Amino acid sequence: MDKVWFITGVSGGLGKSIAKAAAEQGNVVVGSLRNEEQFQEFLDLIPGKTFPVLLDVRDLQQSKTVIDQIISTYGKIDVLVNNAGYGLVGAIEELSHEELRDQMEVNFFGALQLCQLVLPSMRKNRLGHIFNISSIAGLNGSNALGLYNASKFALEGFSEGMMLETKHLGIKVTIVEPGPFRTKWAGGGLIHAKRNIPDYESVTSVLRSRLEKVNGNQPGDPDRAAKLIVEVALTENPPLRLLLGASGYQVIESKLKRLTEELMTWKEKGIATDFDS
Repeated sequence: MDKVWFITGVSGGLGKSIAKAAAEQGNVVVGSLRNEEQFQEFLDLIPGKTFPVLLDVRDLQQSKTVIDQIISTYGKIDVLVNNAGYGLVGAIEELSHEELRDQMEVNFFGALQLCQLVLPSMRKNRLGHIFNISSIAGLNGSNALGLYNASKFALEGFSEGMMLETKHLGIKVTIVEPGPFRTKWAGGGLIHAKRNIPDYESVTSVLRSRLEKVNGNQPGDPDRAAKLIVEVALTENPPLRLLLGASGYQVIESKLKRLTEELMTWKEKGIATDFDS
């Protein structure tokens, strides 16, 4: 029987590309959207294979209803892809309570809740694969993206723990970490802090300028990334972390070098904080 995929955030970008790539392989793909006006476009993506559902991942009851409906219709969910999310630009001090909460509700709690909701079925079947779409920002902090970093660091933390908890049950977990890809993330997908503090302008303006320049010219190809993700879903021993794009590798390799140097610099004094044996 074809696998059943559930992918959140399929209106465009990586989510839509993953849906298309999975459906082209003969899988049934249910994709979540926040606007019913987008339903027909998704139905037409791969007719007979792609099916839209309305979902705001912040709404726990709505998430429960959607998961129950999919399992009732198809009997299972083989692959969950938590792709829904957005970027929040602003210095930490500039962000309002509402902006802070919403970033975590969408990028972190929304994904976490859906994982909890699909796990009972996956445990019963002793089969399943969860892809949590993170970012290189889930491994490397950046000025003016601190809360986005926090949401993705948190996503990675629970994903790693969940992998250790579920691997003996036949459930696989992969964290996908794209670098800059040619999606709407750096354009219309961004939310900017409403508050502006002049002292941070020299920091935040650099990021905003960089994002404006790269938007539409990112080196990453969402369709190629999607095909690799579908390939990983067929792999017997998939990676916990799947880093995508040459620039992403450059950023993380640099981070690992800095981290190693810092650890070694303070290693002797850090070890000395143990009790004498």
